[in-house]
Amino acid sequence: MKLIKVGAAAVNQTPMDWNGNLANLKAAIDRARDEDVSLLCLPELAITGYGCEDAFLAPAVQKTALEVLQELVVESRGMAIAVGLPLAFRKALFNAVAFLVDGRIAGFVAKRYLAGDGLHYEPRWFKPWPQDHRVEIDVHGKLYPLGDFYFVVGGVSVGFEICEDAWVARRPGSKLAARGVDIILNPSASHFAFAKHEVRRRFVVEGSRAFGVSYVYANLLGNEAGRVIFDGGALIASAGHFLAEGRRFSFADIELTTAVVDVDETRMMQIRSASHEPDLEPRPRGEVRLPFKFPDIDFARTHQEVAAWERGGNVKEEEFTRAVSLGLFDYLRKSRSRGFIVSISGGADSAACTVLVALMAKLGIADLGPEAFLKKLDYLGLNDADDVVRHLLTCAYQGTRNSSSTTLDAAQSVAEAVGATFYALEVDGLVESYKTLISDAVGRELTWERDDIALQNIQARARGPSIWMLANLSGALLLSTSNRSEAAVGYATMDGDTCGGLSPIAGIDKAFLRRWLRWMEEEGPTEFGALPALVKVNAQQPTAELRPQGAGQTDEDDLMPYDLLDAIERAAIRDKKLPEEVYDTMRADFPDLDPKQLGVWVERFFQLWCRNQWKRERYAASFHLDDENLDPKTWCRFPILSGGFRRELEELRQRMDLEQF
Repeated sequence: MKLIKVGAAAVNQTPMDWNGNLANLKAAIDRARDEDVSLLCLPELAITGYGCEDAFLAPAVQKTALEVLQELVVESRGMAIAVGLPLAFRKALFNAVAFLVDGRIAGFVAKRYLAGDGLHYEPRWFKPWPQDHRVEIDVHGKLYPLGDFYFVVGGVSVGFEICEDAWVARRPGSKLAARGVDIILNPSASHFAFAKHEVRRRFVVEGSRAFGVSYVYANLLGNEAGRVIFDGGALIASAGHFLAEGRRFSFADIELTTAVVDVDETRMMQIRSASHEPDLEPRPRGEVRLPFKFPDIDFARTHQEVAAWERGGNVKEEEFTRAVSLGLFDYLRKSRSRGFIVSISGGADSAACTVLVALMAKLGIADLGPEAFLKKLDYLGLNDADDVVRHLLTCAYQGTRNSSSTTLDAAQSVAEAVGATFYALEVDGLVESYKTLISDAVGRELTWERDDIALQNIQARARGPSIWMLANLSGALLLSTSNRSEAAVGYATMDGDTCGGLSPIAGIDKAFLRRWLRWMEEEGPTEFGALPALVKVNAQQPTAELRPQGAGQTDEDDLMPYDLLDAIERAAIRDKKLPEEVYDTMRADFPDLDPKQLGVWVERFFQLWCRNQWKRERYAASFHLDDENLDPKTWCRFPILSGGFRRELEELRQRMDLEQF
């Protein structure tokens, strides 16, 4: 047996935080060395951070990345280490991996397949490396291999697939297998989305089986740059079997995953495979040989099981809880905000934001321990982990004459149940003063019959200054509470309920959010259990409470049933179906709905979608939670001004007029 201890590190980086990123990488290397790891994989673009965006094009960023690389070279003594960085060559920029071996740079491999869909814009900054191209690059006066290389280190062949390389049909791993590679390293920056980790598991274990190799996958961790959350979850497989899996959604700066792989076992697997077609060149192209001695180790395979919550029946609810909690924590500390403010209405959205902040504190303390958790927030001067939610979270209920005692009671109950600071503010006087001001200006009394939208919106907007003032008093971050379903149809008041610097639930639909709140009321996360106080929120029909109470206003009366709205959104926006196609799809999916009413709702969606793109452009930054995002800055581009589907909707109306129901 030829045994090697390999490691994959997940690290929580920040774009262009040179000292912080370097410290995390050094700490990961030190921990790997302490655990006798000989071959370590660090994530894609780990030196700079993945989310530098157009700053990647700055020569200073490219220069500093190479300077930091040089500081890491000495850390590789006695080890082989892969780490990602941007690399400029011949007036082009490449997403590259540096391979460091025993105190020297062995060479660079550049990414072949760039991620350019969804929230990825790699082709904006990087060029894809062409297959079978190999050159030399001058780095600080020395020449190094760059291109389609693999490395023979102490008799063990090591090759690379870089993130997207493993997601495509023509994976580089097939050619690496033909060259007899023993171990494939995959430095990745793979963002979180619901159920995505299962896809990673499949391509890692299947890659190890199909290519007859050991496969080591590293990922970034945490909210790196504001919108995107990386879940970590390093993976190690060999010969079609999982050996180790790293923790996901960790609040730590570093998570190291290790395993012992048997190179002879994977070589035997390739020999036995009838489909294996070796490259029989005298010296296979792209080979770089380096002297190195892997230490002798005892045979000790490790198998790390997934967390208990990943084996349960509520994985999406658990993933949502942990992803948003980690996203909030990193946003808080990296922005050096001094807490969170929520304008709590007693409804589902603001309750969800309130509970998620409290869970952020609970999960962080449980993960890191009280002392380490408070140390990460040392600029806040916190010293009592038992009282941390009260210091970090302030909720304010802002009532008008149209607000009910039901929502006040629900808001106060949820805030007190999670331990937040709570205020009840009366803003009706502000609303009335605005109404009087405008009535006097236009020379007539404002009425609900004539001025419905204006009278609703002024209530939402009158709440903005006071909640911003609370945030300013403490230097806290105001959370906007709009969800994705509202964003799709513009069911929000700009500069009212959209006030905020961060919108943590804008990436999730209302139907799921209500389901999550019921789960929180009845079950809750594995570690903490239920939050029964949410019964007062869940018992209500969602309502903006902006019309007089006698009007019986509800969100679904104003719009349509939320489950239908979300289904129409997926069909129209994600699947790019035309109005008639959406209508036909909804007829099949919602057979109990009246067809004429369904047609009205489909038309309403398309009209509101087009009319409200300007609002989506102005929403506060939101977290990416699934691959159906509506964020125009990262995922779903749509023109602010458009034809509004007028021709297509007229065709739908004509069809509705002709059909007999």
